[in-house]
This record gives sequence, structure tokens and C-alpha cells, in this order.
Amino acid sequence: MIPQNDIKFKRLKIGLYVVSTPIGNLSDITFRAIDVLKNSQYILCEDTRISKKLLDRYKIRSKLISFHKFNEKKNLEKIINILKSQKVVSLISDAGTPAISDPGKILINECIKHKIEIYPIPGASAVTSAVSISGFSDNYYFFGFFPEKEKEIKERLEILSKLNCSIVFFISPKKINKIIKSLNFFFNTRKIVICREISKFYEEFIRTRVEQLKPFENNLKGELTVVISEGNQNKNISNNLDESDKKYIKRMIKNLSIKDIVNLMSSNRNISKKEIYNYCLKIKNEK
Repeated sequence: MIPQNDIKFKRLKIGLYVVSTPIGNLSDITFRAIDVLKNSQYILCEDTRISKKLLDRYKIRSKLISFHKFNEKKNLEKIINILKSQKVVSLISDAGTPAISDPGKILINECIKHKIEIYPIPGASAVTSAVSISGFSDNYYFFGFFPEKEKEIKERLEILSKLNCSIVFFISPKKINKIIKSLNFFFNTRKIVICREISKFYEEFIRTRVEQLKPFENNLKGELTVVISEGNQNKNISNNLDESDKKYIKRMIKNLSIKDIVNLMSSNRNISKKEIYNYCLKIKNEK
């Protein structure tokens, strides 16, 4: 007679399953993900309270283990021992795919080290969802979350501004206003889409040009996924300042030096530094 435990878990291979969960709407989960979670002996959860809402919805009763960035290293040995004992274990995050701007990378590398099999269970992704509705190039670079210090954020943005592809990153609503000035500086000729609450009831997509982006008066709610368009492919078309260039200079001359404006605009547009410099001087002299 085969033990009940063996019957229940014989359909899945032994190992770690990295399972994508919905990014907002609980209906955005695959049949396969539900099947894997139901047949896992343990599920590693970032926040068990959040995960229980999803698991209760689909009557998933597997044993939960708290697994987040603050206890990831502490629980590592325990989880590896569970996996070595021929158990089926799933890893989920609060939303989306584990180990993508979420905990999991340390565990995955430890599994590789111990030759434990790892299986991806794909699903919803805020990154690809945002890119798909942006209208921008599908040749994109995903950055993730920015560091905490303002100086480090500016350094990263400067590097990203040199890439001629779409740029995708996550940011909390509390931080978005803090980086708008830097976005204006490094991406002024590009378009931007700010995606809020993707797939939820109050989802919102804010589309504008970076140069027209202003601080939000009301605090946005929900994690933001931001997509910035690829660089201007037609920058060789005009050698002269157009009206939008002049408006940009008038706005930025209050905060930036003439040298900064010249360097920024000449790197993004095929306009001579002399013409930019002369217009900056003209604006200065008019005051």
C-alpha cells in the first residue's frame, strides 16, 4: 500500500518551485501555479498574512513558512534540509515573481550549490505588463528599485540615460516626487508612463513627456512601475532649438548652471553647444 503522502506528491518532481503569483487581481494566477501550490508540502511566503488571502481563495492548505529579506539567511539551512529530505517546496512573494526585486536569490543559489532542482512557474509580471501597454520599444532594461541615497540615485539615472532602450523601474509613491527633478535632467527628451495599481480596481496609467512631468500634489498610493521610452532616434533631424527646447531651457535655468544645460541638451539632441549656450545667456540677460 502506498502511503497517502506519497500519492499526494507523486505528480510533482522533488525540488524548489519558484511560483509567480498575481500582482494585484487574484484571478491572474495560472492553473499550473494553483496545482503546484496545492501539491507543495511547504510554501515559503514573504508575508503569510498577504499570501493567505490568495491561498484561501483557492483552498490551498499547504504548510506556510515565513521567508522574507530579514530572515532569509537565518532560515536558509532549515529550508535546504527540508528540500534534501525529498520534499516539494514552493517559493512565492507577496506579488509577482520571486527573486525579481524580491527575496529568493540567496535560496536559489544555495539550491544550485547543493544540486537541488529548481523549477520556474511563470505568471503575472508588472514589468512586462507595463512595457506591453507603454507603446515604447520592447527592447528594454529593467532596473528594479533604486537605492536610498539621493546621490546614488542620480548616479544610476545618469548611467541609465546613456542606454538607448526603454527603461523600467519600480518606485514607492513616497519617492516619486523626490526623483522627478533628476528625471527631468537626464531624460528630458523622452516619454514616460507611470503605472499605478496594475490589475487592481483603481489601476491608473499616467502618460506624459518627462520634460512636462511635475511633482504630484496628492500622494499616489500603491507601488509604481515606471517605463521611460527609448532615446530619440530622430535627433539628427533638427540642428536648431525648437520651441519645446526653449521652454525647457527657461524652466531649467532656474535650477541648473548653463554648463549643465549645455552638456545635457547637446548629449540628447544634435544641436551645437554654442547655440544652446547663446540662448541660455540670452535668457539670463533678460532677467
